Amino acid sequence: MKRSNLQSVNHNQDCAKKLKTIHLPEEGNSFILETLSQHHDKPFPFFKEPKEIGSFSIDEKRQFQNDRRQLRIYTPPSNMKNCHFDLRLGYSSMIKKDESIYNYLNNLLSWIMSNKQTVTNLPSKTNDQKTDKFERLNTDFVCWRGLLTKLACIPYENKEDILLAVINFRGTYYMCEYHTESKVEQIKNETPRQKEMCAWGFKFEQYMTADRNLGVPVTNVPVNTNVEFGSVACTRLGNHSLLFGAEVDCEDLGSTDSNKYVELKTCRITESQRQYENFCKYKLIKWWVQSFLIGVRHIICGFRDDRGLVQYLEDFSVSKIPSIVQETLQQPWRPNVCFNFLKAFLDFIKANIADDSRNVYVFRWQPGSPVTVEKRKDQNFNFLPNWYRKWSAWDN
Repeated sequence: MKRSNLQSVNHNQDCAKKLKTIHLPEEGNSFILETLSQHHDKPFPFFKEPKEIGSFSIDEKRQFQNDRRQLRIYTPPSNMKNCHFDLRLGYSSMIKKDESIYNYLNNLLSWIMSNKQTVTNLPSKTNDQKTDKFERLNTDFVCWRGLLTKLACIPYENKEDILLAVINFRGTYYMCEYHTESKVEQIKNETPRQKEMCAWGFKFEQYMTADRNLGVPVTNVPVNTNVEFGSVACTRLGNHSLLFGAEVDCEDLGSTDSNKYVELKTCRITESQRQYENFCKYKLIKWWVQSFLIGVRHIICGFRDDRGLVQYLEDFSVSKIPSIVQETLQQPWRPNVCFNFLKAFLDFIKANIADDSRNVYVFRWQPGSPVTVEKRKDQNFNFLPNWYRKWSAWDN
């Protein structure tokens, strides 16, 4: 379960927030994209239902495995309205992954290299010309789902800033998120209490899932945050084709849905109308975008108290979340705005980045300020590894 800072708030409508372009020597026209929600409040853009084209596992030693061994199964308790899960249990013995090692897109690139036939057979890019050589991926964009989620929420965000790098390699735009200075400072200043609370989601997963062979949760062993299961999906937004990876929590074997994955979340119990409205405004937007992007149908939330004790569970149908928000908030966030802005951002990338893999284009955005774009030739943001650039399959 991807745990991100979910305390975003709505834009201050008095702030004029614009996305500015870099002026390339070969292009004389500037390009400006407004981030204010009203500029993107138009019909929902074409969005093709996401299709899973593969998956992978990360084992206990953080090694990539081209299989589904780490996929857990969903095992809810018999009574979802009365469950007492202690999320603090076993925290001192938790096996924690080394957060100082940043993976960039490496696991997703490893999957691509292990599944050449799959990426070759993807639906062709717009106006792509078929050749006998494997020259490029048949997709416009490659990234992680987490980055797409953050970009889609920009029209309603005024707290978390964003830093990402884009490389156009062989006609595909690879996008990678980086920690901003404020994020680095936040991590540096985390208190022991905050670190423990960040780990509660992992323990919640242990209560709610089981190994496929065992079939029942095992909660008396240390949680190992090194292991992951990733789904790889492709979709199309407007005229943009996307291939992205997403960490997935578990699979509901009893589900009749075409997509059986389930997202697991934890949240503090809401004790007032205002707290519930804040929950709808600040958390459900990211939960909805995150799940909608990959086609997940259900989000199971464990509502906990300040002691880390989950009191009850609630099943949120992803398709019904926008209606819940519409009924609760006077000024609700709008799904069409999120995806229109995401499409516009991808438009902007295509319009402004040349087909030149020697350069990296760095995007920075802070609420209340314009997005800045900088063309870089140094190695600080050159996230595509040489082993991928020099893959022997290219041009064969």
